[in-house]
Amino acid sequence: MTAAKTTKTEKKPAARAGKKTITIQLKKGTIACNPTQRATVNGLGFKRREQVRTLENTPAVRGMIKKVLHLVSVIAETR
Repeated sequence: MTAAKTTKTEKKPAARAGKKTITIQLKKGTIACNPTQRATVNGLGFKRREQVRTLENTPAVRGMIKKVLHLVSVIAETR
């Protein structure tokens, strides 16, 4: 017997019309950063330099951005 593969169609979390979002870009690498800053950059979802991420504009995310503001730049912010 062959096992039937089940496919799940999962939608990626997208920015909803009512949600506030913030778009940030990683400008510098994390090679010379301390482990806490590296973990914060990974927590924001960055994998490589010059990568752009759009995240929900929450106090937790804004606090993470503030901790590594010298490594990232804020491109856009929706209110």
